[in-house]
Amino acid sequence: MNETVKLPIDVNTIQTLIPHRYPFLLVDKIVDLDLEAKRIVGVKNVSYNEPFFQGHFPGQPIMPGVLIIEALAQAGGVLTQLSLGRDAQSKLFYMVKVDNARFSRQVVPGDVLELHVQVKRVIRNMAVYYGEAKVDGEIAACAEVLCAGTRE
Repeated sequence: MNETVKLPIDVNTIQTLIPHRYPFLLVDKIVDLDLEAKRIVGVKNVSYNEPFFQGHFPGQPIMPGVLIIEALAQAGGVLTQLSLGRDAQSKLFYMVKVDNARFSRQVVPGDVLELHVQVKRVIRNMAVYYGEAKVDGEIAACAEVLCAGTRE
C-alpha cells in the first residue's frame, strides 16, 4: 500500500477524490486499500433516512440494486483517483457498461454494505472493475463495471 494514504479514508477526503455529493455519494469511508494489487474496500452505512427508501418500498425498505452497483463504481473511482494521484477536479469517469450483475441478498436499513472492488484491466482511458457488495460477509451483489474517462 502507498504509505502516504492513511486509513480509514473519511467521507470528507472521499469528496476531494470523486465529484459525487449527497444524496448520490454512496461511499462513507475507505477501510482497506492496496494500490499495488489495485483493490479497495469501502463502506456504505445504509440508513433508513436514505431518500430512496420513501418509494423503494413503503413499508418494506430495500436498497435499489442499481444503487448498489453505483456504490461499487464509486469505490472503483476512489481507487482510480488514488492510483493516479488525482482529485475530483480531474477528468471525469462515467459508468458505460455493467456485465454479469447478480443480486443475491436484500440490502435494508441498518446494514453495513462493504464494497470490495478490484481493477481487472485498464484499456487506454477505460477501466474494468469487478466488485462485490457484502453484508455481514455475505455477497449481496456483484458485477463487472466498465468506466470510461472523458477525453482531455
